[in-house]
Amino acid sequence: MMEQEAKNRGAMWLRLLTGGASPVHDWRAVQVCDAMLAGQAARYIAVVPDPDNRFPRARGGEVGLVEGWQLARAVQEVVELDRHAPVKRPIVAVIDVPSQAYGRREEAFGIHLALAGAAGAYAEARIAGHPVIGLIVGLAMSGAFLAHGYQANRLIALDDAGVQVHAMGKASAARVTLRSVDALEKLAASVPPMAYDIASYATLGILWKLLRVEDASLPGEGDIAQVRNTLEAALADILEDRERDLAGRLNGELRQASRRVRELLRTEWEAAD
Repeated sequence: MMEQEAKNRGAMWLRLLTGGASPVHDWRAVQVCDAMLAGQAARYIAVVPDPDNRFPRARGGEVGLVEGWQLARAVQEVVELDRHAPVKRPIVAVIDVPSQAYGRREEAFGIHLALAGAAGAYAEARIAGHPVIGLIVGLAMSGAFLAHGYQANRLIALDDAGVQVHAMGKASAARVTLRSVDALEKLAASVPPMAYDIASYATLGILWKLLRVEDASLPGEGDIAQVRNTLEAALADILEDRERDLAGRLNGELRQASRRVRELLRTEWEAAD
């Protein structure tokens, strides 16, 4: 575990938030622990590096074929266990994922299905009444983020330079846009959706809270307590919300166009009736 933590904040924060709880499964890359949150049982999930992964493209904490299906199983287990329970247990996705696993084998064997299965499981849990919280402690990149955490009722991110959210890494984005990395960074300074820093991402309205800690990589007791208190506050906020959709993400300061487009589509749809 300590070796994993040196390469991945997700493993470290998973251990800290669960009090070192033993994993529910013997999976290597997807760590699943059951622990308490605000006095009730909760499931915590993180994707961590596995240097011995049989798929080389998924050895650095990427979400690949196996990881996608394991994420789906970990979430669906909770949905099934609580299917008839009056109170649904929370699910906390601890997020530090550099990417989905890019590779010919992954594409051939249907990584899109595996990642869609994971995203669908999180959405199913949220709709079934499970409070789902995403805690971004490191990278939240590309399809890996969509599969692990993006479907959460509430997204929390640590306000730290090592926390980044984007559709792809800088080198890849530079190649796709036919720019140098320096030129891409200059463009990002004026176009927030192109930026990598978490403060720019926060302006899009998708985060519920941007949380400043003393040290995201080596947190002290105060940092751990602050994150745990914020998770509890997010849980309370979800339970007070009758709607379990993601409509609140449209309230960001830079989402005016999104709101306007939806308004026009709604008007046209109602007129067609």
